[in-house]
Amino acid sequence: MQVQQHALPSPSPGTRRELVSLHYGQPGQGTKVYIQASLHADELPGMLTAWHLRRQLDLLEAQGRIQGEIVLVPMANPIGLSQWWLQSHLGRFESLSGENFNRHYPAFIEAAARAAEARLGDDPVRNVQVLRASLKTEIQAAPADTELKALRKTLMLLACDADVVLDLHCDAQALVHLYTETPCWPECEPLAAYLGSAVTLLAMDSGDNPFDEACSQPWWKWKQLFGDRFPIPQACLSVTVELRGQQDVHHDLASKDAQAILDFLSFRGVISGEAPPAPAPVGDARPLAGCMPVQSPVAGVLTFVREVGETVHEGEVLAHVIDPITAAVTELKSPVDGLFFARDTLRLVTAGAKVAKVAGREALRTGKLLGAR
Repeated sequence: MQVQQHALPSPSPGTRRELVSLHYGQPGQGTKVYIQASLHADELPGMLTAWHLRRQLDLLEAQGRIQGEIVLVPMANPIGLSQWWLQSHLGRFESLSGENFNRHYPAFIEAAARAAEARLGDDPVRNVQVLRASLKTEIQAAPADTELKALRKTLMLLACDADVVLDLHCDAQALVHLYTETPCWPECEPLAAYLGSAVTLLAMDSGDNPFDEACSQPWWKWKQLFGDRFPIPQACLSVTVELRGQQDVHHDLASKDAQAILDFLSFRGVISGEAPPAPAPVGDARPLAGCMPVQSPVAGVLTFVREVGETVHEGEVLAHVIDPITAAVTELKSPVDGLFFARDTLRLVTAGAKVAKVAGREALRTGKLLGAR
């Protein structure tokens, strides 16, 4: 294993941070897998899972069983890790710009296509190589004049030529669930089975360019752009893996999740040896546009009357918001039939707060869908 340190530009005099990546196998030989944890720095289950992955990958490399290249970034957000306010960790948004750490990744799809077009041909394998090289060149040449932009650029340079990208996150309180783009679902389905995902939420360009879509989106967009002129496969499976809730930082869960990821990599041939058969699926795939937020119209004390993991029906009461002064009780009802798979940890809510998510089967929302993520 090789350790690489990637220095980020200093945000203020006397301070400097770095991103650390761990590299297993041989670069450029076989399938490349990129795994990062805690891009939202206060989402820690992925960080513990990465620790378990590292222990197993060290052993697998010593045994000569890593057939491709695996890049592991165990802490993907050194900026967010440093953000604290009165003992509270603020790891989702950068305090300087207010931007979400998992949004606004730069897209170089058209520029890379123009630069690569003259070298594309009838061989899909070579087309993948040419487009990956062109994309990496565009990312490398892009300016990064702030620490946040430099972090995004560094992460993209590590991941943009990977066949598989796993971005480990978590929700507030939730079941294991996945987000991926619709063209990725056929390759994602075994991963969902190995991880025991309760639901996989699918979208085409959900908005604001999160990290996972910045990795997988170029391929289906290039296919649309070039049409029948050149064969362009979906060469990147990129998945946001939501490892339950923020408090689910336990060795037994992290060890189980790490083993599920390694089993999937064995299934993909990145780790030699017979892969365990994929378990029977726990959940299914549903449109992200059918993932409906449950919103409170009033402020008050929040108490749930239904539990995460239950199948609910439209109109069923999921929670109460209580006004301690007036004694008024406001019922929060499920907006659709579906799986109640995630809810907030806060129990004092403001008016307009989104406090839970129900995954329905029908696409009902349009526009930017990231409000549910």
